[in-house]
Amino acid sequence: MKNIVILISGRGSNMEAIVEACASEHWSARIAAVISNKAEATGLRFAADRGIATASVDHRQFDTREAFDAELARTIDGFAPDLVVLAGFMRILTEGFVRHFEGRMLNIHPSLLPAFPGLHTHQRAIEAGCKLAGATVHFVTPELDHGPIVAQAAVPVLVGDTPESLSARVLKQEHAVYPRAVRWFVEGRLKVDGHQVVQTEGEAQLVVAAATTTSP
Repeated sequence: MKNIVILISGRGSNMEAIVEACASEHWSARIAAVISNKAEATGLRFAADRGIATASVDHRQFDTREAFDAELARTIDGFAPDLVVLAGFMRILTEGFVRHFEGRMLNIHPSLLPAFPGLHTHQRAIEAGCKLAGATVHFVTPELDHGPIVAQAAVPVLVGDTPESLSARVLKQEHAVYPRAVRWFVEGRLKVDGHQVVQTEGEAQLVVAAATTTSP
């Protein structure tokens, strides 16, 4: 039975999807804790209502990023995690923190990496004239949004799309692909060789949503 600790900063809709998939698919895992850098994060209430331990470590209470990360790591380690999942955790993590959890920390980024790391991904994809956008699940490394790719979900960029409409379409796919990637880790079905990640049972690591003719 593997312990999963999920980090959020707000609602944590990807956290919700992972919690629900873990229960409905009967993973050999438990969500040991949901932790936020904001005590008011609504996702903490969702977790608590389901009997999951919660904690908050307020980054505003620390003078340096390193001090915050040290306390966050101590809090996470208290739940003996096999896997740490970033689900809308809006903090850039220090190299020391990342190294501490290296090989057992996943993130999802709302673009088809390596395209558009960082912020404002949907606006940038539209402005660049991309015909596909999407999301990427990857292992976390010290270089922001550049870790080995576990899975990707792609959606069409439609005529008339706004960052909001594209974001909503991508998010729907995030809720499908992120739990799948976490399950693969739990089941030991990921082989990492350098920057390449292979799903050892042959499940598709790329999901492409069907195109529609109009933007929602």
